[in-house]
Amino acid sequence: MSILISWLIKSDRSFKQGLMIISDFILLLGIFIIAFWLRLDYIYIPQNNMIFLFFASPMIAIPIFFFFGLYRSIIRYLDSKSIWIIMKAITIYSLLWALFAQMLEIEGLPRSVILINWALAIVGIGGLRFFAQWLLNYNPKKNVINIMIYGAGSAGHQLSISLKASNKYNTIAFIDDNSKIQGNFINGLIVIAPSKIVDYIEINAIKEIFLATPSISRLRRKEIINFLSTFDAKVKSLPSLIELVQGKIKVEDLKQVNVEDLLGRSSVTARNNPVNINITNKVVLVTGAGGSIGSELCKQIIYFKPKVLILYDLSEFALYKIENHLIDLVNSQCEIVSILGSVVNKDRLKKTFKKFNVETLYHAAAYKHVPIVEFNMTEGIQNNVFGTLACAQAAISEQVSTFVLISTDKAVRPTSIMGSTKRLSEMLLQGLTKTQSKTKFTMVRFGNVLESSGSVIPLFKEQINAGGPLTVTHPEVIRYFMTIPEAVELIIQAGSMSKGGEVFVLDMGQPVKIFDLAKNLISLSGLQLKDDSNPNGDIQIEFTGLRPGEKLYEELLIGENIHKTEHEMISAADEDFVDWEILKEVLIRLKEANENYDYQEIRKILMEAIPEFNPETNIKDLLYDE
Repeated sequence: MSILISWLIKSDRSFKQGLMIISDFILLLGIFIIAFWLRLDYIYIPQNNMIFLFFASPMIAIPIFFFFGLYRSIIRYLDSKSIWIIMKAITIYSLLWALFAQMLEIEGLPRSVILINWALAIVGIGGLRFFAQWLLNYNPKKNVINIMIYGAGSAGHQLSISLKASNKYNTIAFIDDNSKIQGNFINGLIVIAPSKIVDYIEINAIKEIFLATPSISRLRRKEIINFLSTFDAKVKSLPSLIELVQGKIKVEDLKQVNVEDLLGRSSVTARNNPVNINITNKVVLVTGAGGSIGSELCKQIIYFKPKVLILYDLSEFALYKIENHLIDLVNSQCEIVSILGSVVNKDRLKKTFKKFNVETLYHAAAYKHVPIVEFNMTEGIQNNVFGTLACAQAAISEQVSTFVLISTDKAVRPTSIMGSTKRLSEMLLQGLTKTQSKTKFTMVRFGNVLESSGSVIPLFKEQINAGGPLTVTHPEVIRYFMTIPEAVELIIQAGSMSKGGEVFVLDMGQPVKIFDLAKNLISLSGLQLKDDSNPNGDIQIEFTGLRPGEKLYEELLIGENIHKTEHEMISAADEDFVDWEILKEVLIRLKEANENYDYQEIRKILMEAIPEFNPETNIKDLLYDE
């Protein structure tokens, strides 16, 4: 049978339409005979004028079926609406056929035959199509996956229809919170209450639950995901409502639940106006353009139609990758320029700014991995501090209008070299703000970025795929998280709101405990946590201890002097500036100590310049000899 089905599916559409027309023709002739048989209680053979009526049945019906689209419908995707269309078509055909019989003035034609013929046609014509649908959707495989769909709305309904054509999934039931529809059937599937999930999982061996609620809030989505994560079933998510409306939804689009759904916070939206005063028709440069933040910056900057976008990066491969991606996006709408260079090369920066008349600069180039910078202190300082200084001085020299620094929550009361370098970078930009008026310096501070290089999320996913264990530094470690697109939207918005010297921070909601994040990722992968209470689980979590420079929790603000901005989820912090003349002396001393690999002096200078810098470990640089 599977060979026949496969042949039918692959057959030309015109062939399948012809086959359906022939089937309807023969079926309607048979229905005529059966109608007389049921009425007269014997097999009737048409004679004389009755022969004309006999053959008139399919000749009248088939053009009407064409008009109602019965031969244009895709059999595999028929639904309950198709029944009403079939009934309308057959009703009109029956009326016209009855009118034709009256015109022929046929004697001995019981009127009840017309009614019986109508009823049989509905059953026969409709039944033939739904039988064909069952046949085409017939799945001979034994290893299908039993699933349930959470959400019995339009998205869930469309998903269930799509899944009927799948050889991989067998849908058992809908799950929905709406008590009014619980117990009813939609598309042949019962709607159950969430409280009955565990029974259905056990009885039907449910392996996956598809979340089909694209329009609910992020908070409610988090609540549902947390609830579903308690069951032994993988949770997959339907694409967004926009994708659904655009007709992009299909079975292949189902994906693992995004980890950002666990944050319980609505996405930040900054694109209220398609025009950005710092980007549109401007020459824009992004340092670190090939990094996780830098590359997303470039992708979103394109949206605002800059005149020229300059990609500046030390990595040739990263530069090549983002350049090729952007060329595919812009379609010659703006010029893309790739510059290979280091941010510590002030002369090359000045040359670049002058050559292209750069107006807006986003400084994303930085070393950000806390332990690595801790073990490579001098390089971290050279790149993060003096790279920022070189960019800032070159920007002032060539009169760049706007300079936006991508900072981090680790700059607030830092305990690491990385955090202290970012805080000192903020301070030097704040200090330079007071020395001139040509360039507006702005800092954007945010927490951990999901899926960025060095982020814990990709690491957890790799560890789950490898069978574990998941490594967490400490059971009480908490972090603020945001997505890369959110971070970049904040950066762009902040740049447009800048007046000079501000530090912008995002309302990032409640912090997330890394241990809880690890447990939820295990559950949402359809696996069980292996611990003392469940020794037969799949994945274990191991605590490795805090890494050098790592804090139990992060902060976003140094002081209390903050105010709201025009964006409801963005605040501006007015922090104390250190006079540039004082900072300049600090930087001279730091540069000398850095060039001489004087680690003790470096730490001393950083602690003097940043009073809140409180290193919790001894010097860890791999080249340091105590």
